[in-house]
Amino acid sequence: VNAPTPNSTVKELKEALDIPVIVTVVSEEDDIAGRLEASAEIFNVSAASKTPELIEKIRKKYPDIPIMATGGPTDETIKATIAAGANAVTWTPPTNGEVFKDIMDAYRKHQEHPTY
Repeated sequence: VNAPTPNSTVKELKEALDIPVIVTVVSEEDDIAGRLEASAEIFNVSAASKTPELIEKIRKKYPDIPIMATGGPTDETIKATIAAGANAVTWTPPTNGEVFKDIMDAYRKHQEHPTY
């Protein structure tokens, strides 16, 4: 569920569903303890450039909670997210148009096309 979802709704969802409830966390101001008390089972951390820092803070206090997180735009930011303690990383791949453009640019320069 999205970050603004009230804890009461998280609790109701957990009572009604047979799947884990994933709650998005966007800042250290979010009520992590309250989310866990409401039966959140997985955190989806999405704090832009502060994602690794927020993961470390959550991981320090709650070492066993599963954390998935946005990896950011580069290999380095993805590695930092993993190093901070994320169990899974989400990533937005290039669009079909971006991939095709890169392939055609390489083709026009008589180069091998890029791999992703």
